[in-house]
Amino acid sequence: MKLSDIATLIGAEFSCKDIEITSMHTLKDASKSELSFVANAKYIKDIATSNAAAIICDEKTKEYIPEDCVALVVDAPYWEMAVVSAEFAPALEDLDSVKAIVGEGTQVAPTATLANGARVGKNSTIMAGAYVGSNSVIGDNTILYPNVVVYRDCKVGNECIIHAGTVIGSDGFGFASNRLGEHKKIHHIGNAIIEDDVEIGSNTSIDRAVFGSTLIKKGARIDNLIQIGHNCEIGEGSVFAAQSGLAGSSIIGRNNVFGAQSGVAGHLEIAPFNTFAARTGVTKTVKQSGKTFAGFPFMDHKSWLKIQVKLARLIK
Repeated sequence: MKLSDIATLIGAEFSCKDIEITSMHTLKDASKSELSFVANAKYIKDIATSNAAAIICDEKTKEYIPEDCVALVVDAPYWEMAVVSAEFAPALEDLDSVKAIVGEGTQVAPTATLANGARVGKNSTIMAGAYVGSNSVIGDNTILYPNVVVYRDCKVGNECIIHAGTVIGSDGFGFASNRLGEHKKIHHIGNAIIEDDVEIGSNTSIDRAVFGSTLIKKGARIDNLIQIGHNCEIGEGSVFAAQSGLAGSSIIGRNNVFGAQSGVAGHLEIAPFNTFAARTGVTKTVKQSGKTFAGFPFMDHKSWLKIQVKLARLIK
């Protein structure tokens, strides 16, 4: 899409040399042909090192935009980013792609659907009612149980097991809001990647990234009824028990264990090799490893146990 057309779409002034914009990305990851945005002061620090061709910003932040980058100045950058995201969202199905490719020894149920451009490896099983979207990849020796849905452009590795009703790559809960209380959908143009040897329980949702990838790393074990938000990263060998959830953009180090109904707030980082008891509410970044936490707001498990004893004594 021409940058001048984007400027017209969002009502920004434009008087620079016109260029072709290929996609959208974050400030840190944008290439010289991509558009980015800044809608929060805490990301101003990333502007100077960004390779973005143009950045949607407001009057307060335009002074930070480098000379070799085009500033598209608007009143509400987040809202206008949502408007532009619709222009770069791919079609729901790629009807022009070649028919799905299925590897040797793979069994696909008659009622399963493989969209154009999908690829399935060797000796896998795609059961009744499952759907694999355009340009998605399913590895070797992987099982998709009935009614599993893998949205377009997503990847599932080798030796994976995904149980019935789970959805890989649905849109995250992302929208911009204006002063009138109206909401504008942010189109998620990234994907979700499941690495090798991952097992995911039934009726779990793993959202695709806004930009880039939501990533479930090798050897993770994810139970039933779990929500993993957009742009999250789950470290190798991590374990999540039923009804736990992660808000968007949280990074979980390897071999963390989360008990049932535990939750992690968005944009946090969790160091490797920690354990979170059932119903733990993680509200800030965890830099220590080898610890056990409990409670909401979360604390050291031993401290939480002592508090529970004192509370029990108070009501006697």
